[in-house]
Amino acid sequence: LQLVESGGGWVQPGGSLRLSCAASGATLADYAVGWFRQAPGKEREAVSCINQYGDRTSAADSTEGRFTTTRDNAKNVVYLQIDSLKPEDTAVYYCAADPLLLCMVVHSPRAYDHWGQGTQVTVSS
Repeated sequence: LQLVESGGGWVQPGGSLRLSCAASGATLADYAVGWFRQAPGKEREAVSCINQYGDRTSAADSTEGRFTTTRDNAKNVVYLQIDSLKPEDTAVYYCAADPLLLCMVVHSPRAYDHWGQGTQVTVSS
């Protein structure tokens, strides 16, 4: 399974972005997918998790309800919609996948076997 994130970029505070995590080499529907972010000098932070069917998601408290995770298994893609962006959302955003997770909680990075290379999100005026 290979994962590729896209959709990052520069955005002004208050704006929105939709990040994509596209899979190849395997059927993404067999995997739970998590989103993570890592700001300079900080540890990688779990953002959300979506189960294989897309009917269960978990989100970190830090997302404050501004982050929405969805998936389109027919397209082999998982999305992270981020609204009302703040400068503190600036980070490299990663997706990760694992076939055994249930997303009852937001899982730690150690729980995932497959990772993308990340996409940079910069929020500034």
